[in-house]
Amino acid sequence: MHNLFDVSGKVALVTGGSRGIGLMIARGFVSNGVKVYISSRSAEACAEAAEELSAIEGAGSCIALPADLSTVEGCSALAEQLAGLESQLDILVNNAGATWGASLEEFPEKGWDKVMDINLKGPFFLTQKLLPLLRASASYDAPARVINIASIDGYKNNPIETYSYAASKAGMVHLTRHMARNLVRENILVNAIAPGPFESKMMAHTLETRGDEIRNANPRRRIGRDEDMAATAIFLASPASDYIVGETIKVDGGIVNCS
Repeated sequence: MHNLFDVSGKVALVTGGSRGIGLMIARGFVSNGVKVYISSRSAEACAEAAEELSAIEGAGSCIALPADLSTVEGCSALAEQLAGLESQLDILVNNAGATWGASLEEFPEKGWDKVMDINLKGPFFLTQKLLPLLRASASYDAPARVINIASIDGYKNNPIETYSYAASKAGMVHLTRHMARNLVRENILVNAIAPGPFESKMMAHTLETRGDEIRNANPRRRIGRDEDMAATAIFLASPASDYIVGETIKVDGGIVNCS
């Protein structure tokens, strides 16, 4: 029963890893001895985050791989770049995401397409392009891992009018199950995390304007902390979750189940 949560020596890719949820996960991985590649559309932000994480003393390392994952071409380019650096990939975290808010009457096509491309199409095709590296890592006793980042908005209606975001995250929950059904046969375990409110750029405006209301309405009476997200990702990347397949873990303080 020792070392159930050990991820040291693993190689991971965290998309959208320069800020928010992705940075929380990347920091948790690096702090626990993982070699982490992070991607984001901003090369500068990606490099700054990688430098910060690599400075964590006595831990793993972090390398920046800027990429635009809203297109299949961008997914292919990132996969090819990583394949030139690593012979296998142990952990893929599909976190890169976007949102768009507008009234039902005024919601634009570009707001629908942009969010769907980044939140749903990107994770599917990046996973597809990285299958050779994931297969190279995967074994019966040490499966490779794909961790998709969904949202509680895929389960529970949010009063904010972010239609494409909610639809994409509900889609991610089911896509996780569908991908898991096929990839488990190859010793690649696909699961997901559905975060509730956390301190992130995407949530910054909402927390600024409604932070006290959101905290008080949460069954745990607080906003998610970095360690809440990092711990869940480490669990799903470690031997502790070897028998968990196709699940989405809600990390929300009980919002969906208890309110």
